[in-house]
Amino acid sequence: MSAIAAIGNLSLDRVSDAPPRPGGSVFYAAQALARIIADAHVVASCAVADRSQLVPFLEAFGLPVRWYPSKTTATYRFHYEGDRRIMRQEAVGDAWNPEQAVEAAGNALWLHVGALVRTDFPAETLKALAAGGRRLLVDAQGLVRTAALGPLRMNCHIGDVLRYVAILNLNEEEAETLVGRVDMDRLRSLGVPEVLLTLGSRGAVVVTADKAECIPAVDLACRVDPTGAGDTFSAGYLAARAAGAEPVEAARTATQNAASFLSNR
Repeated sequence: MSAIAAIGNLSLDRVSDAPPRPGGSVFYAAQALARIIADAHVVASCAVADRSQLVPFLEAFGLPVRWYPSKTTATYRFHYEGDRRIMRQEAVGDAWNPEQAVEAAGNALWLHVGALVRTDFPAETLKALAAGGRRLLVDAQGLVRTAALGPLRMNCHIGDVLRYVAILNLNEEEAETLVGRVDMDRLRSLGVPEVLLTLGSRGAVVVTADKAECIPAVDLACRVDPTGAGDTFSAGYLAARAAGAEPVEAARTATQNAASFLSNR
């Protein structure tokens, strides 16, 4: 079986006035892992009616893919104002139950948990995934976002789910939602062994128990669509950690991977 599993709900993304396109954390993580040639497999879910316009694009990356049907497909409409993404949530995907998620993980010890909203991976599912020494990387968007439709809403009422998370990836807005302001000690207080604070065009910060190190962004020649950059960074980081890299080294590698993704999409 694979060393890494990327698990999550696919989404239909409507960016500005462009036609709908495949999206979701699991989609961009799979794309990144395939480019890295990581030892990985992908398990994704969407509605049966949307399978033909989502899953083939996922399979085209070349990694082993397993699909689960769901009642609905997560759907988003968004545009960018600088590094800031303005989003509307038009539909929410189904929740993953513990048995389904553990089956999806297989024997992988490193998991990219591609939650889009808080209800995607409930606490009992994260607990089951973390059992047996699995290392979970979770994006904070899937913890702070509520399942309410309309303009995207976030709050800090996430319970004690962070006890199951080994690596937390979050942006400034999500950090402010969780701990009040961007502060390294406050981020450490979350109790997650490795925190990745992404700052868009300003790079990232790796926060561990004894270190907070800035990782500069790679300058890009022109303005690009940043959609999926955070998931690409996460996947690159997870692949590097699974290969034995320490956190700071893994973040540097992930930054290069994300820049390559943005430059060649």
